[in-house]
Amino acid sequence: MKPDAKETPSKIEKTPSAKPATVSTKQPKTQVWASSAGRMAGSMKSSVSQQSQRGLLAVVIIVLFAGGAGYMGGVIATNTSNSVITGSLSDQKKIVTNESQLISQISKTVGPSVVSVNASITSTTSDFFGYSQDQTQEGAGTGLIITKTGIIMTNRHVVPAGTSKVSVTLADGTTYDNVKVLGRTNSGDSLDVAFLQISDLKGKQLTPAVLGDSSEAEVGDSVVAIGNALGEFQNTVTSGIISGFGRSVQASSGSSANASSEDLDDLIQTDAAINEGNSGGPLVNLNGQVIGINTAIASNAENIGFSIPINDLKGLIKQVLQTGKLERPYLGIRYVPLTKSIAKQYGLDQTQGAYIVPQSQSYTGQDPILSGSPADKAGLIGGDVITKIDGKTIDTSHSLTSLLNNYLPGDEVHLTVVRNGKTMDITATLGKASS
Repeated sequence: MKPDAKETPSKIEKTPSAKPATVSTKQPKTQVWASSAGRMAGSMKSSVSQQSQRGLLAVVIIVLFAGGAGYMGGVIATNTSNSVITGSLSDQKKIVTNESQLISQISKTVGPSVVSVNASITSTTSDFFGYSQDQTQEGAGTGLIITKTGIIMTNRHVVPAGTSKVSVTLADGTTYDNVKVLGRTNSGDSLDVAFLQISDLKGKQLTPAVLGDSSEAEVGDSVVAIGNALGEFQNTVTSGIISGFGRSVQASSGSSANASSEDLDDLIQTDAAINEGNSGGPLVNLNGQVIGINTAIASNAENIGFSIPINDLKGLIKQVLQTGKLERPYLGIRYVPLTKSIAKQYGLDQTQGAYIVPQSQSYTGQDPILSGSPADKAGLIGGDVITKIDGKTIDTSHSLTSLLNNYLPGDEVHLTVVRNGKTMDITATLGKASS
């Protein structure tokens, strides 16, 4: 069973080898398939409505993945000074110089934790006469070292299903071949992430990155992105600011006939110039802490990039470190992450939580509860608002996805649910998301 899905006004596409995704100004309704593995992608359009600093973007965004096997991409968020600039021009230049020096220091500190990822994907094709042949496609992206023992995090689309060989190159030029893929989220999962393991470090000890708290970041904060630009220029650094939070987009691998598209949500938006090959690279705050993983860029638009908040990934990181594999749990609901503006759109008094969109309000017209799913068995229905999971509040800083990522398939969770104005407790046993 695939993970839960979310219907929201904006969507993103995977970034193929060169062109970013396009942005349209349509405003579809916001709805999503709710599951621990993120919302299930598909034909739904995710809309995002602008609300204060952590609001959703009220446009439909078609985006390209920022690189990966077969298509290089990805980029970084750059930012301007955090300080209020006052005084003389010389004072302004001094502030800029100080931030420039800080970015240089961040590059030196975080750079050793960033690797170039090269992947070979083998696929079988048939010609007009029915003869089949294997074809190998090469692609490049970026990865982030998270343990001294060689575990690396990158995007799923950098090492997609069908990847036959993976190699990584460290910042010092050391290359490791035959890297193992420990696990990746499923195609259609709103979290685009994969984990790699260098089997034999040959006595070398790696430098893991320091992970920050993405919930503490704010719009306007300065950020730095590091990646393997164009699949050729290792540890390319760009800087910019955070432009928004909670973005939902549809990402595609390009405009070719075989291009695929997926829904991604709960993303950080940045104004950094995004380059191919940067997918899987870190978005870093000025304390040198990783707050996001770069994954997609807006096509035919400048300075619109997207990163996965690091808090959404911490549960998966913990699981991989403990078990050596990646399994995603799911509930099986179609929902909308509530904000004041979205609650008003649906006529709700509840302004935060995960709203299970009734079929009558669903812009896709799909059933809000997946038949036979954990949500179905637990008795959840369309119109319910899930406000807490095991006492932890669902809000713009703690999404349903990030909270569910702390659990494994088979775990029992206690949901606080508002139904017709009344609060109730519902217990559900999470299922395992399948590919």
